[in-house]
Amino acid sequence: MQIKEASEKWNISERRIRQLIQDGRIEGAEKIGTTWIIPDDTNKPFDKRFKDEIEFKIDLPENYFKEVDEKLAKLNSKRPLPEKTLKSLEENNILDLTYNSNAIEGNTLTLRETKVVLEGITIGGKSVKEHLEVINHKDAILFLEDLVKSDAEISEWNIKNIHSLILKEIDNENAGRYRLENVKISGASQVPTDYIKVPEEMERLIDRYENWNQYHPLIKAALLHGEFVFIHPFIDGNGRTARLLMNFEAMKNGYLPIILKVDIRAKYYDALDKAMVSHDYTDFIKLIVAEENKILDQYLEIIG
Repeated sequence: MQIKEASEKWNISERRIRQLIQDGRIEGAEKIGTTWIIPDDTNKPFDKRFKDEIEFKIDLPENYFKEVDEKLAKLNSKRPLPEKTLKSLEENNILDLTYNSNAIEGNTLTLRETKVVLEGITIGGKSVKEHLEVINHKDAILFLEDLVKSDAEISEWNIKNIHSLILKEIDNENAGRYRLENVKISGASQVPTDYIKVPEEMERLIDRYENWNQYHPLIKAALLHGEFVFIHPFIDGNGRTARLLMNFEAMKNGYLPIILKVDIRAKYYDALDKAMVSHDYTDFIKLIVAEENKILDQYLEIIG
């Protein structure tokens, strides 16, 4: 296999694989012409470069996830869900996720207008950018669902693909590309990572993420969201991408999409800012669990 294939298989950046080859850390790697070839049966190299020295504060009562997990188990006991009902629920999720995630970022389309745009109709008086944000977000959700169905793992490659869909035809130059300048998060206390360090910090994030398996999946989802935003790797579209990554982690573990509503935007930002400044994820996790409980309740009420 070539470096790109190894990158996708091992969830290690192509840049890091080249470095590991140079360090003699990948057994059997051989350069043929200008291309490195790695045997298909080579094991993923153990990379000691990163050590997660961040200590997260998570102050939750014992059995905090008991309620949400019991609801999920109850819903799963009723599967398979009726086909038409399931389709209706999934379409509604796409609408709610798209409307709320875009609205949090300032998109002025209403829920009804978002629904109309998703149906292929243009809204008079609204910008092309706002229309594209709706269409792109839906495409990104569908891509995310495909990743979950294929049992894919989070990698820099997949993160860049998600972001590329978010900014498609809005900012093609920066879609799927790490930023090349420093930025400030409006209203946040934390200053994002210096742009020069973004590639290294993203690689480090993937490495750390793989070591968070001791946490409940919803905690892991919250950490992935928060630590991604802390880096703020892209020039724009970080919030939408972060919420999709959070849902990737939730959905691949069987949970329903976590829909952070625009009407709790202030609470959401406060909890996220607290997490980024002090690494105290308590409030942010509580917010996520509360929203997961709400959508589980909706499903259980409809299914009966």
